[in-house]
Amino acid sequence: MRIYEELFIVRPNATEEEIDPLVEQVRQVITTRGGTVDKSDKWGIRKLAYRLQKQAEGYYILLQFSATPETVKEVERRLRVSDLVLKFITVRIDEKLKKIEKRKKSREKRATRKPAPATVAAPSMPSFGETPASVPGAPAPGHPAPAAPAPAAPVPAPVAVEN
Repeated sequence: MRIYEELFIVRPNATEEEIDPLVEQVRQVITTRGGTVDKSDKWGIRKLAYRLQKQAEGYYILLQFSATPETVKEVERRLRVSDLVLKFITVRIDEKLKKIEKRKKSREKRATRKPAPATVAAPSMPSFGETPASVPGAPAPGHPAPAAPAPAAPVPAPVAVEN
């Protein structure tokens, strides 16, 4: 058994009475062949990236299921011959789940192997009520902060006068 996602797009003018039997037919194909349907989502009508069979929109349906490869072939065959379905795609996701799980385990292993980084204490600022005398460069209590020296005024250059 492998885990698959089946995303198919149905004509936007199809009614719920037409869509529900199609989804139920796909479910029935999966379950009669020993598979299980884990999740079924109807995303509704969405705009297509490009026109398909003169349609600019489509009704999206996503199924996640566990089944054998032969079952997937049968599901794809049924979707291919259905007049309602514009497009479909089947993706095997158990490989992706295995990779994610493997990556998570290696991260946990690295985290246990690496020692925790040593934290360096930053110099603390005086809190309210403390005297800032302990802070170097701070003005004494009751005295204003020293003003920055004013920039020197430019000296005019001597002008030569001719007689």
